[in-house]
Amino acid sequence: METNQVGSGSWNDSIHFCQWYGVTCSPRYQRVTILDLQNLKLVGTLSPHIGNLSFLQKLDLRNNSFTNAIPPQIGHLRRLQILYLQINSFDGEIPASTSNCSNLLVVSLALNHLVGKIPSEFGSLSKLQFLSTTANNLIGNIPSSLGNLSSLRGLSLSRNGFYGSIPDTFGGLKNLVNLSLVVNNLSGTIPPSIFNISSIQTFDVGSTYIEGEMPLDLGTTLPNLRIFSITGNQFTGSISPSIPNATNLELFQVSENNLTGKVPHLERLQRLSWFIIVTNNLGSGGRDDDLSFLCSLTNATNLERLYVNNNNFGGLLPGCISNYSTTLQYLLVDNNKIFGRIPSGIGKYVNLQRLDMWNNQLSGTIPTAIGKLQNLGLLYLHGNKLSGNIPHSFGNLKMLIQLYLSDNLLQGSIPSSLGQCESLTTIDLSYNNLSGNIPA
Repeated sequence: METNQVGSGSWNDSIHFCQWYGVTCSPRYQRVTILDLQNLKLVGTLSPHIGNLSFLQKLDLRNNSFTNAIPPQIGHLRRLQILYLQINSFDGEIPASTSNCSNLLVVSLALNHLVGKIPSEFGSLSKLQFLSTTANNLIGNIPSSLGNLSSLRGLSLSRNGFYGSIPDTFGGLKNLVNLSLVVNNLSGTIPPSIFNISSIQTFDVGSTYIEGEMPLDLGTTLPNLRIFSITGNQFTGSISPSIPNATNLELFQVSENNLTGKVPHLERLQRLSWFIIVTNNLGSGGRDDDLSFLCSLTNATNLERLYVNNNNFGGLLPGCISNYSTTLQYLLVDNNKIFGRIPSGIGKYVNLQRLDMWNNQLSGTIPTAIGKLQNLGLLYLHGNKLSGNIPHSFGNLKMLIQLYLSDNLLQGSIPSSLGQCESLTTIDLSYNNLSGNIPA
């Protein structure tokens, strides 16, 4: 690192180093305790002389362009508590000597180009509260020794190439709040002991090739759960019936698995913002109460995304879908076996950006109230049994980009008002009984 890059050249011998930009010294000994050079567009390598700063407690180099390996001399910093090296271009392996920094509380190495394995020696960092290696090129098994980190509150190993199973020892992380293992090449099942860590708020193991079933008592043993995501895995069985007990839940995402059965009623999840169960085998495909759970979501006053598409849901589309919070932005119920009419009350969703109801068995007319959806960008109603005219009110949809109404029973003239949809790039009205031309 060139010193003239720092703080408009403040790193020079004309002033005491304790007055240099980003440097904090102890008042008694005039030794460097904090080196904070974040967000300075610095380039170059991290000098091995960093190991000489024996009083250093915090090293913050995040969001720069440092390259090459992290020097092993960093292990000489026995007083170091905070290590922020994220968002750089460090490569090479994580120095095992880092484990000599026995006072470490935080280690963030995310968004670099690190390779190799996590040193098993990291399991000796008994004071460590947060560890992130997200978005590197790390491989190998996740060290079982990490289960010794009893003070750990946050563990993010996402977006690497880790393989093997999640260590059984992770059940010992009794203070864990956030666990993220997203996008790795893991296998096997989740150790049952993890579901007994009642402090967990974020549990995200999406796209990791993990299999198994959701524990029946999941919502009871993880009562503080806020984010739960197992998307893109090989889970089977049903959605845990105890999920409504996790009343702090904000995001529930179990897409792209092999889940079956009914969805439990969710009245107690008043803080729910995202409910995403896409691409499973949920529902019976029949005419029973497959969709009754939808009405239980009317209590979710912050609901933004509701995705139940690509499943086996049948039955009548309940009118209660027009009773959700006006915070709703995405409503996707497509590719099921749902029948009934689209409720006119859907026009109240002033923040709705996408409405997908295609490939069902919906009938009746298209509600003119859809024309009130001023923020709607994508409208997919094709592959149903909708009849009547295309509402003239569609001309009010200034943000509409794509409109698919094909393969229905629509009739009458194509409304000239569609020419007022100034953002429209794609329109498909084929396989109907319409007349006239699509307005330019």
